[in-house]
Amino acid sequence: MRVGVDARHLDAGRGIAVYLQGMLGALTEDELSLLVPGRAPLGPAARDLAARPDVRVVRTRAPGRAVHGAAALTGVPTVAHLLGGDLDVVWIPALAPVAPGDVPYVVTVHDRSFEERPGDFTPYERLWHAAARPRRLAARAGGVVTDTAAVRDELRSAWGLEHATVVAPGLRAVAPRDVPDAQYVLFVGALEPRKDPVALARAASSAGVAAWFAGTGRLADAVRAAGGRLLGRPSDAELDGLLAGALALVLPSHLEGFGFPPLEAALCGTPSIVSDLPVLRETLGDDGALFVAPGDDSALAAAILRLRDDAALRGATADQAYARARAHTWERAARELRAVLAEVAA
Repeated sequence: MRVGVDARHLDAGRGIAVYLQGMLGALTEDELSLLVPGRAPLGPAARDLAARPDVRVVRTRAPGRAVHGAAALTGVPTVAHLLGGDLDVVWIPALAPVAPGDVPYVVTVHDRSFEERPGDFTPYERLWHAAARPRRLAARAGGVVTDTAAVRDELRSAWGLEHATVVAPGLRAVAPRDVPDAQYVLFVGALEPRKDPVALARAASSAGVAAWFAGTGRLADAVRAAGGRLLGRPSDAELDGLLAGALALVLPSHLEGFGFPPLEAALCGTPSIVSDLPVLRETLGDDGALFVAPGDDSALAAAILRLRDDAALRGATADQAYARARAHTWERAARELRAVLAEVAA
């Protein structure tokens, strides 16, 4: 099977990059043509993939925003045209402005944050989301993939979209290490409004516990002002040490499509405190984390103190999440995605 991939996010450094790198790394049965627009040097993930004999990386003269922005408005150039050659199917791993072309395609929808919380995004980001025409892109797709059943059900209810298949992502290879426990809680992710990192900084300060933030984003100054310690974007090895040493991983988001950090924390033996969202109940189970209402600083502070003062609860919660996390492999995810691609190609 010859698969074309919109790989613009391959080295973006956020959750979509983790998703794309993990999935492509495990898709090894087919010929892959990856569209990585622009002429900037390839990042490490793209270079690694380009070294495989079954992978072809295609560049463009113009940067990605120009290429895909024009395509979304005019319908050209299409992904298939830019990749050249005969393709059986195109995979679009995230909703973004694009012209798929006449080749059948599969699109992954991670969440509906752009519809549910538009105020969390900048005016430019909202314009970019509008240019993507996500409902139309999903409706015309031969197949739609979601990370969770919760998001699939949202698409059925909000968009009337029935042809969606759940393919839960895998997890990166975490290297747990024996490090001394430290009295800090850890946030991992983009410092952006929908993840509400400032709420964690406030709650941790109220509880008298240090809050460390592994990530970057436009709320960095607000997090620092509220008492948070900014770590930037650590390497995977550094992150594993931070996860293993933390009192808890905290994800106080108002909305998530999947949520990698709590599962990665579980693989390091660390429990999590997360917002009470259907997606996180699905991935972690009812006993795999402490759940708090989004935006409730007092409940968040109380949960931090509860885990700090109860070692048995920390261990039991982490064990429950660990059992869930072990099921998330990229090999299994790639098999399930490949089945969808093959069905659409046929």
